[in-house]
Amino acid sequence: MSITPGTLRAEMEARRASGRTFDLKESLSVLVPLCTEIGELHREGKALFVHPSAILYTGSAVSLLEDKAEALPALPADRACIAPECRKGTPGDARATVFSIGSILYEMLTGGSVGPGMKRPTDVVPDLPASLEMILGKALVADAKHRPADLGALAQALHNVAPGASVAPPPTDAGLDDGVDVDVAMSLIPPATATGGVAIPAAPRAPNIPGAPVVAPARPAAPAHDGPFPIAVVQAPQVRNANDPTQRLADLKAALESDPRPRYVVIKDGMDHGPFSAVEVLQQIATGNFTGDNPLRDSILNEERFIKDWEQFAPYAEQAKLNRDIKQEKKNLEAVVVAERKGTQYKALIGLAVIGVLGAGFAGWLLSVRGSKKETKEVQGDSVVAVEVDAGLGAGKSGPAGGGAVGGGGGGKYPVLGGGMSCEGARSKYIEDYSKDAPPDLSAGSFGNVLNRGNYLNACSVPSSTEVSICAAIQNGRAVGVTVTTKPSNPGINSCVAGQVRALSFPAHPRLDVTNTTFAAN
Repeated sequence: MSITPGTLRAEMEARRASGRTFDLKESLSVLVPLCTEIGELHREGKALFVHPSAILYTGSAVSLLEDKAEALPALPADRACIAPECRKGTPGDARATVFSIGSILYEMLTGGSVGPGMKRPTDVVPDLPASLEMILGKALVADAKHRPADLGALAQALHNVAPGASVAPPPTDAGLDDGVDVDVAMSLIPPATATGGVAIPAAPRAPNIPGAPVVAPARPAAPAHDGPFPIAVVQAPQVRNANDPTQRLADLKAALESDPRPRYVVIKDGMDHGPFSAVEVLQQIATGNFTGDNPLRDSILNEERFIKDWEQFAPYAEQAKLNRDIKQEKKNLEAVVVAERKGTQYKALIGLAVIGVLGAGFAGWLLSVRGSKKETKEVQGDSVVAVEVDAGLGAGKSGPAGGGAVGGGGGGKYPVLGGGMSCEGARSKYIEDYSKDAPPDLSAGSFGNVLNRGNYLNACSVPSSTEVSICAAIQNGRAVGVTVTTKPSNPGINSCVAGQVRALSFPAHPRLDVTNTTFAAN
């Protein structure tokens, strides 16, 4: 959107860029004759959009550019000069132009646009005459039905503020209020709130949002007696011009606070909420009750836009959204941290459980390996010696010694020994003279299958580091003589193992057989 050179808008923007505005005499020298010119056009039946981009300005000459006044302007500052009833695209009559002249005069003097958040003219330019502020208050009434319609009366009123500033307009006996019920309560200029003026009373309302903050209406001040118009003049706090975003928000908030009227209605969930003052709307935005996507209606301007599209409220909606996003990010981060902490705890528990299971399995494995070692001790050697009495031996052979009993059967005689002897004792007691050429009755493997298993060592808790040697004299399926030696020597283990061997069952044969077995140390 470009600015047309040679227009009043171009001059206003150039001065704004250098921090300057028009003074009162400059402003009136432009607008008083312009009122007269445009009044003639309206009397000819022409409807117009009057705004700074449609006004030719050369410093010495001022006139309306009718072709520019036929269309709704695109620049936001120009649109702010259009009467509310014309902002939907319908050009206006003299009543609408009165609003436009008032808006242009306000912007020329203060550098600010007319609309929500605007300040009273004397809050920005303290030395302005109170009568000028009164005229602006009437010209900027938003409701067309309560706004003056006579451009000639407006030109005369402006000329009277500073007669030497402009050429006198055609004389008129009419005043701004003639034939019109001017309602300054509907003026866009904020009401007075301090001693020395009359505050515009706030309409009663009951906000229908639970928990909505209630802002007390401004207290009426003493009425003014220095003129016939109920327009108050207020000294506002000094506004600092700064490029700091925080300061700009603070300045904007201060400007919005200057108008305590409950003029705003917010639409949420299909329902109207309010009316609210500007400060109450800001509070609702800050608490998250309203967002930039909620429509907001200005009941004075009779305009409705999303909050994010109102330049006075959009920065606060953006800031509130940013704060909500930051809080949500913190919550999300905390949730992630908690989830990771829980996951770490679960992993630790699972790890401990796995370690426990592995530890238990390892302990069981050690026990089984130890038992297995005991059961599978290496047999270093074994031998079986058959001790027998041949049935064919004659009387010349010596008989059994040591009182051994003699059994007979099958044409032969075999001494039968009692138990409880040592291996060597059983062998010597069985027979002293026997034929070494006679083969054993049972093979070494027959006895090794029983004796070499070694599982009976477990009952005696034989350490794997102990070597065990066993000599067993076996007759009729049992060990009648057992000798156990250990390295290192352990009499207790010797006795225990001997008892376990005596309890074993072997292959049965009436002759005595002797077997030797050794379990090596690991």
